Amino acid sequence: MGTMPRMGIPSFDQFIDPLFQLLGEHPDGLKTTQVYAALAARLGLSEAERAMLLPSRRQPVYQNRIGWAHDRLKRGALSHSLKRGVWCLTDAGRAECAKGALPTDTVRALAFDFDSDTSVAEVAAPVPVPAAEQTPEELIDAAAERLTASVADDILAQLAEVSPVRFERIVLDLLLALGYGVSSSAFEQTGGTGDGGIDGIVSLDRLGLDKVYVQAKRWKGSVGRPEVQGFFGALAGRRASKGVFMTTSSFTTHALDYAAQVSDSLVLVDGPQMARLMISTGVGVSTMRKIAIVALDTDYFTE
Repeated sequence: MGTMPRMGIPSFDQFIDPLFQLLGEHPDGLKTTQVYAALAARLGLSEAERAMLLPSRRQPVYQNRIGWAHDRLKRGALSHSLKRGVWCLTDAGRAECAKGALPTDTVRALAFDFDSDTSVAEVAAPVPVPAAEQTPEELIDAAAERLTASVADDILAQLAEVSPVRFERIVLDLLLALGYGVSSSAFEQTGGTGDGGIDGIVSLDRLGLDKVYVQAKRWKGSVGRPEVQGFFGALAGRRASKGVFMTTSSFTTHALDYAAQVSDSLVLVDGPQMARLMISTGVGVSTMRKIAIVALDTDYFTE
């Protein structure tokens, strides 16, 4: 079969018949790795498309969609897992495959309107194809990302309202949560009049020989090169080798270029990045509930 014309990675329902036909060509079954490679080649997926990951970063998108396509074939009693990591058509599947491509109505019903207690011979009338092309796992990841983005916006709004002293404390709490400092006592808040551009100092070892110097700035506009250059000068004045400049806003291109040129140990963290780091480390947020995503453990059923 030649490469099929398409736009972007096929949706999981668009993988159903190509997968069905591929398995029909291999009556003894195929390993999932072989399936992934064969369908990616058959459908003409580019290297970039093959490398595209789910928002969770756990699996390539196209492999996830192929997995859900196989799930639908299994629910239709057309395919099964011959053993762990090997997919194979059932007797019913081979009989159906001998007729040629799966009818469009059957594919739609398998994908979107299928009862797990119904065989493919009992598939109901076709239903409208949903606009979403995502698998259930992709939908969950996308919803989680939307919630995270919303909380990140809320965090930035809260950070804009706190006092400068409180903001400095939040920055130090975040650095502690990120693993900097041997304990909370290793953090020294130095911000205030005459701080020389240094708002906090983090001791990385118990004797305080290795330190990170911190500048924490609530800022409405973009932080420019002069502010970053001033912080770097303050570091040089203390013979410091490590510095973190964290702000609620953003950095200009000139500021980012300057930091990259002068030192590998000068790190700039803007507002959106800070908010995401707070979420990932649990600083200033609480977990409302956790959702467990289950998957079949085929090893459990192996004798």
